Amino acid sequence: MSWSLCTRKMKSIPLFLRRGFVPFSSESIEGFQNSMPKIFDRHLKCKQRDRAAWLMRPNDPFLDTVAENMLDRLEDCKKTFPTALCLGGSLEATRRMLRGRGGIQKLIMMDPSSDMVQLCQSKEADMPKDNVETSFVVGDEELLPMEENSIDIVLSCLGLHWTNDLPGAMIQCRLALKPDGLFLAAILGGETLKELRLACTIAQIEREGGISPHLSPLAQVRDAGNLLTRAGFTLPSVDVDEYTVRYDSAIELIEHLRAMGETNALFQRSNILNRDTALATAAIYQTMFGAEDGTIPATFQVIFMTGWKEHPSQQKAKQRGSATISFKDIKKQFSKES
Repeated sequence: MSWSLCTRKMKSIPLFLRRGFVPFSSESIEGFQNSMPKIFDRHLKCKQRDRAAWLMRPNDPFLDTVAENMLDRLEDCKKTFPTALCLGGSLEATRRMLRGRGGIQKLIMMDPSSDMVQLCQSKEADMPKDNVETSFVVGDEELLPMEENSIDIVLSCLGLHWTNDLPGAMIQCRLALKPDGLFLAAILGGETLKELRLACTIAQIEREGGISPHLSPLAQVRDAGNLLTRAGFTLPSVDVDEYTVRYDSAIELIEHLRAMGETNALFQRSNILNRDTALATAAIYQTMFGAEDGTIPATFQVIFMTGWKEHPSQQKAKQRGSATISFKDIKKQFSKES
């Protein structure tokens, strides 16, 4: 497998992480879960994350690069974030790539998979000695077990795109943040695995006479800014990177997806992929996208989202109609100078 970038001491759980604490009563949780749109099978996704904990490749270059690029945004921020929450996704890579950035002193690492949490805990001794107190929590991003105004920064690298209610999960992140706290996340975008989607669609139509969902839907770039605004974050910022990873075959691609915990978890999925369809998908993939050296490319689109919890010190837009100069006058001025 090769890849290329297209375009850049353990402590006890803090007091505010009370065992069994949830932001709602049991009755309201039940009602909330019943009203939540069911797109992904969260129980299945937890099992996939358990499996990924055992299959995960050490120092995966793709996961490391995404985590590095996400955390690199902290280099441009003068503010420090003493208490951080790291949610799901590439937990181990995020912890390893942190390297003292952001002035983080206490780090809470949370994942719905107990096996993934145990993996991160077992590797903590191998992490750089950066004087970060690390705690480990098994918890769900959809029901964040954090008190309001208790976290300085929320980090999530390739995890939130599996939530059934992404705006709701982001709202809970905002509530957990202290005023002027930072939300920094990376999610997979809609152009991810576009080659595999096309090959699988053609193979299904050819062999089965129709299509069924085998790849999960993902957010589009145009939706990311709306998600941040809808969740109530201020100063929202969105940018995109595309990574091309090359594999020896479609089978190696699927194995990598399993090792990352990124396989299909749709509720309305087909439980069995016909063998002939799978073989046809691999053949079509190779024919349409294969390189001269026999490798195939896979595109991963990563959307980076940044948002802040509101604080009086933040810059704000002027009220509508308060401008003293019109754009028409500015245009005339530039026309005269040119």
